[in-house]
Amino acid sequence: MKSSNAVSPKVSVCIPTYNHEKFIHQTFEGILMQKTSFEIEIVIGDDASTDNAPQIIEEYAKQHPTLIKAFIHKENQGPKAPKEFAGRNNVLMLLKACKGDYVAFCEGDDYWTDPLKLQKQVDFMEANPDYMICHHNMQVIYEDHSPEHFFNDTNQKIESTIKDILEDRWFMATASVLFRNHFRENDFVDWHSQAAAGDWALMIQLAAIGKIHYIPEAMGVYRKHNAGLSNVHSSTNLWFLKNRRQMFVNVNEWLNYQYNHTIQQTLQAYDEQIQAYEANFS
Repeated sequence: MKSSNAVSPKVSVCIPTYNHEKFIHQTFEGILMQKTSFEIEIVIGDDASTDNAPQIIEEYAKQHPTLIKAFIHKENQGPKAPKEFAGRNNVLMLLKACKGDYVAFCEGDDYWTDPLKLQKQVDFMEANPDYMICHHNMQVIYEDHSPEHFFNDTNQKIESTIKDILEDRWFMATASVLFRNHFRENDFVDWHSQAAAGDWALMIQLAAIGKIHYIPEAMGVYRKHNAGLSNVHSSTNLWFLKNRRQMFVNVNEWLNYQYNHTIQQTLQAYDEQIQAYEANFS
């Protein structure tokens, strides 16, 4: 791994974090062990953690001043409500601070296990300019000691497109994703600010431009715990279901109804979920 003094490193590793004191060491070490032929930068934003995560981040930044760009927020960047949008402003600020040609996500409670992860992904993307996103398999572990498993099953397609996402199938672990830094020069679309599922919103914008490649190797660990947003972004949250449905309505208009048939099927599935939820809890 090479640290970057350059204006534009090859890869920006983007780390949003909040109250990840127990995990952030592993996150950093998984990045620092990367073996690359190119320069990287680490762009990390702590969203006013109430634990010792900010102090840990500052120590790493002191040890690697040319590598780590740390934003230690004294106040939570919000928005404060609704709760489904927690951490949104921190993430968007970090993305705009990323100067690399590519961005790799690794949230502060996840970590990478393969020292060649970034090299493998960048090698593919450099050789295949029609792809916007490259992701890989991840091992999923649970803090409550539920059985571990892989994020992707053996049927995961090597090549995917925006149509696969619009079928309401999420097949990219966030900490596995590396994408071309489209947002370095381009703003987020208008409907993005209304979508609680920020990772979906980002990937849809990218997949509208190019294809998605999958590497069937588990090169990191996705950690699930009670404080994770996946507990809020769930099918048992009626507000979130309605917000997700509206996101697909907005995307359909944004894409000029190019995938209307696919999106209408997705909307029908959401209508059925919402009706079932309201029937059970009315």
